[in-house]
Amino acid sequence: MLRPEVSASYQELSEDVERASENPTEERGGEMEVHEDTNSVILPAVFLVYQTISDFREKLNHPVMSVSYKEVSLYDAPGIAFYPGKAQLLSCKHHYYDHIPPLINPGQPGDIECTTQRINYTDPFTNQTMKYALVVQGPRDVKKKELVFLQFHLNGTDQDFSAIDYLLFSSFQEFINSPEKAEFMKDCESSYSSWKFSGGFRTWVKMSLVKTKEEDGSETVEFKQETSVVNYIDQRTKARSDQLFFVVFEWKDPFIQTVQDIITANPWNMIALLCGIFLALFKAADFAKLSVKWMIKIRKRHLKRSQAMNHIN
Repeated sequence: MLRPEVSASYQELSEDVERASENPTEERGGEMEVHEDTNSVILPAVFLVYQTISDFREKLNHPVMSVSYKEVSLYDAPGIAFYPGKAQLLSCKHHYYDHIPPLINPGQPGDIECTTQRINYTDPFTNQTMKYALVVQGPRDVKKKELVFLQFHLNGTDQDFSAIDYLLFSSFQEFINSPEKAEFMKDCESSYSSWKFSGGFRTWVKMSLVKTKEEDGSETVEFKQETSVVNYIDQRTKARSDQLFFVVFEWKDPFIQTVQDIITANPWNMIALLCGIFLALFKAADFAKLSVKWMIKIRKRHLKRSQAMNHIN
């Protein structure tokens, strides 16, 4: 009878030779366990890679909007283009600190203390109709609450409702300096929205400026307005069929709003993250495979020792 020590040594020396012949089913089971454990490590990392790429594409297609505000004490005076039709400008004055003195002789020509320019140009949408515009320099000093107060008069109309159209553009000085003022106004009418104010009321317009930076580096300007309307109480002695129009333009606040789209997706950060994920994936897979093989080897050695001891007994 062999001693237990000799039998155990014999089994250890012949382990590699007998592994395939003695326990083929166990060997295949061990390999299956290795694959299962490796897959349990790989699958979560693959999902993490997919999620990282999906997040990158989402950020690339939906940039974040950045809004900033710049405080100014003086604005570049805007241009206010009126389309009065048959209405006549009676007066135009600059006032400060939201104070407008009482009207003197409403409906009669008064002082025009504003910088104005009259211009004729073809309608940019039809290229046939001639348009007449009265361009007025807007307020600048927002700290002193500068405003422009205008009065128009329309001597009778056959329409049921009366209103005067106007549009705002960013710089009156650019209009003055332009050698092609007609083309300048056509571009403004194509780019900016137009508004109306009605007869028989005083319309107070408070403006704010929004600048938008495009992807190509260009910049667009847009005006936002808040309007309040109060009824004009006509105290003239005689009954009249004419219409009076009153309008006030003032800056709402000293802040210019700048809007810009920011793409938060950084390709270099994504590449570095993916490299780290793949490196961790390979190391984890190798470690899992080696760990499983080591455990199988220890278990087989223990099983063979037990079989040898049972055989001896």
